[in-house]
Amino acid sequence: MQLKILKRNLQELKLEIEGEGHTFCNLLESVLLEDEDVEFAGYDVPHPLVSNTIIFIRTKKGKKPEEALIEAIEKIRKRGRELNQEISNALEEWKKKEGAP
Repeated sequence: MQLKILKRNLQELKLEIEGEGHTFCNLLESVLLEDEDVEFAGYDVPHPLVSNTIIFIRTKKGKKPEEALIEAIEKIRKRGRELNQEISNALEEWKKKEGAP
């Protein structure tokens, strides 16, 4: 994965992410928009045959867009760990119930 900063100022950040498409970027956009200090978050895939995605973040005064991005990524990581743990617990419970090895 390659990352290139296209625009950066106090309230805006525009990035190009090479090798990522809708799957990751849609999740990132959704989590960014959960932050009340994020005014706008979106992404664009300029060409369907090239998986270079443009992500744009605009924050309200007082929060840097890179802070919002880092926080969103940490939330995604935390939710992934929680999902992994819940799946493991459910499988263990199922094994006990079914008597599976």
